[in-house]
Amino acid sequence: MIYPQNFEDKIGFDKIREMLKDTCLCDLGRQKVEEIAFSPSFGNISKQLNLAEEFRQICLMEPNFPLQYFIDVTPALKRIRVVGTFLEINEIGDIRKSLESIHAILNFFKNKDESLYPNLRGLTRDIQSFPLILNRIDAILTKNGVIKDNASPELAAIRLSISEKASSIGRIMQRILKQAQSEGYIDEGTSLSMREGRAVIPMNSTYKRKVQGIVHDESATGKTSFIEPAETVEINNAIRELEFAERREIIKILTQFTDFTRPYLDELFMAYDFMADIDFIHAKAVFALRINAVKPAMFDQPGFRWEKAVHPLLFLTLSKENRSVVPLDINLDERGRILLISGPNAGGKSVCLKTTGLIQYMYQCGLLVPVSENSEMGIFDNLFIDIGDEQSIENDLSTYSSHLVNMKNFLKYATPKTLLLIDEFGTGTEPMLGGAIAEAILNQLNQKQVYGVITTHYTNLKHFASSADGIANGAMLYDAHRMQPLFKLQIGKPGSSFAFEIARKIGLPEEVLKEATDKVGQGHVDFEKNLRDIARDKRYWESKRDNIRLQEKRLAELVAKHQEDLSKTGTERKAILEKAKVEAREILLGANKQIENTIRQIKESQAEKEKTREVRKQLDEFKEKVETISNTDEERILRKIEKLKERENKIKKRNQPETMEPEETIEPEKSKIEVGDKVKLYGQETVGEVLSINGKNFLVAFGNITTSLPETRIEKISNNEFKRLGQIQNNPAVKAHFSTHERRLNFKPHIDVRGMRTEEAIEKVQDLVDEAVMLNISEVKILHGKGNGILRQMIREYLATLNFIKSFRDEHIEMGGTGITIVELE
Repeated sequence: MIYPQNFEDKIGFDKIREMLKDTCLCDLGRQKVEEIAFSPSFGNISKQLNLAEEFRQICLMEPNFPLQYFIDVTPALKRIRVVGTFLEINEIGDIRKSLESIHAILNFFKNKDESLYPNLRGLTRDIQSFPLILNRIDAILTKNGVIKDNASPELAAIRLSISEKASSIGRIMQRILKQAQSEGYIDEGTSLSMREGRAVIPMNSTYKRKVQGIVHDESATGKTSFIEPAETVEINNAIRELEFAERREIIKILTQFTDFTRPYLDELFMAYDFMADIDFIHAKAVFALRINAVKPAMFDQPGFRWEKAVHPLLFLTLSKENRSVVPLDINLDERGRILLISGPNAGGKSVCLKTTGLIQYMYQCGLLVPVSENSEMGIFDNLFIDIGDEQSIENDLSTYSSHLVNMKNFLKYATPKTLLLIDEFGTGTEPMLGGAIAEAILNQLNQKQVYGVITTHYTNLKHFASSADGIANGAMLYDAHRMQPLFKLQIGKPGSSFAFEIARKIGLPEEVLKEATDKVGQGHVDFEKNLRDIARDKRYWESKRDNIRLQEKRLAELVAKHQEDLSKTGTERKAILEKAKVEAREILLGANKQIENTIRQIKESQAEKEKTREVRKQLDEFKEKVETISNTDEERILRKIEKLKERENKIKKRNQPETMEPEETIEPEKSKIEVGDKVKLYGQETVGEVLSINGKNFLVAFGNITTSLPETRIEKISNNEFKRLGQIQNNPAVKAHFSTHERRLNFKPHIDVRGMRTEEAIEKVQDLVDEAVMLNISEVKILHGKGNGILRQMIREYLATLNFIKSFRDEHIEMGGTGITIVELE
């Protein structure tokens, strides 16, 4: 139960409903928004939230979800239930577009893993995609929504006759027009006009008798008459009759299609209801993203525990001004079912109350809510609110009387599953009496075990809340030093109204404040001051506690990091030692091979065998030492490896035969490239000869190919290397590579087909893309001009048939726009 009837207006849900309507794609979704209603059913709320949450994930993760052509055609479908009625051409076109959208949505969920979006997938059950209807539409309707000539043999014959007669009229009219121009009855450059659907000749009224025919119209001045020649009257009459016949045949075709569709109406209505659900859920998901809403944890009991709750309308308003909303942390449970909030005026009490009502109402209407994901939300059967001025002259109700009427209904209908929202409880009458009545009502409501959020300034209610079970005090915090509200709720203590401080800040005379203090009593003023001191001390110690927790957290993180570093260091140390042993063995093995080579060379040079045995013995000693190294002696391993390398170098030098000259590794010096030098492409084996030098560019002959290259693209080589690489190039496969390279160098990735006939242009485009594919070119451009767009359309239709075309698009508007098509190849 919702009380009063204008509950949505009081909490601002009417504005949210309008925002949802604006987000919907069609009237079907907007109807679903109109049907949003408060629900006390845990199962229904859970289902709606699951659907909205899944679609929120789709909005974040699936940008290609099909949302085009959400069109409401249900009025037309309802109309054709009557036999003899038929769908209009535009309605059939809308049916095709919307059914294609439904088909795309069904395919989207069909192609996804079954574990994804289970609730949305459940909506697709029993929904058909109607391929027969779509095929029937395609048989009679073009993509542009026009009845096809071949929709029936009769229609084809009628349109052919109309075309022939129209051509005949055109020839006759041109002949008469030229004859009249040659005789001087009509000015040169005069063209035919249309009047009442008939072709007419505009001519000077002075000569209108010179041409036999019917005068259909005159200009405003009467100087020009529009004449239909007698020769074309009969033909035009015949065309008019054919047009009537064409319309009758079209109606016949539409009626036949409607009769074919009528048996599917029930299934079609199910499909469009599915489309309405998708539109509605999409709107809820998009709105949820706008306000950072989520699905909280749910439980099937009254109460809630919210963290970082935000009023959605206030959030949207302040976001436009680059301002932030102070989030609300609030909870209602068995120990504190009723929260009594006090604090200064303009401190955020009413905003807190409205936030509570709006978020709970949104939640029980199946909308995601702007709270932290750690929040928990329960279910209430009733939501009651008393806020604002409900005085009524017609009903003879004052402001206070209207509040009392609301309190009477609250006491009458409240249950343990009711959430009450009461603003400025007890105001509107004499404070002492109003406070007493308010305290009695609060006691009765508490005995009914209701839940609620109540704002007040009355001290007696704060005292009552501090002593009554089930009621908790809450305060909207206020910075007494800066004299400004903090808009933050603190549960557990009452708040001060800061009446004297605010009056002093505004500038009320001090003598007035002193007299007011004397009247109210210093004890009452001290009570307010003590509340503020307690609040200040609490904030101080809470700040200290938070700092200690922060330091403890940082200390724990440092300890964990230190332990991790120790463990990681030990692991790395073992790995380094193992790697060192492996490298040592590899060096020894390499030394063995080197010594074997040295021995062979010594034998070949008839050197002393004793020296060979000495070398082998020394190496074996090093090998035995390395294999006995302990895994923990990392530094010793490194020293041994270094000594091993030094000893290996000494052995090589000492055992080098005197008769053998060591090979010198000749480092090619990078010298200046001159005309006649042999060069190759940098990083490749393609060789050539420099023919001439022009500044920083070099003209190089690669076989039969001559090209200009910068110095960074070539490097100088020796004559021997030139001969060796030249032999490789003579291989047929290499020659084919050069041929392809030459074609690539000469290839132009753009073509101009302006002024060509369609067949000729298509042929040129075909040659261009074929050559680009063979040369591995990724992008080409086609300049076809704008004109009427026919050539552009035909070229793009041809490109769409090629499976190796990745995409095509218009050039940037500043570079030619629709006059140039950019083609990307796979």
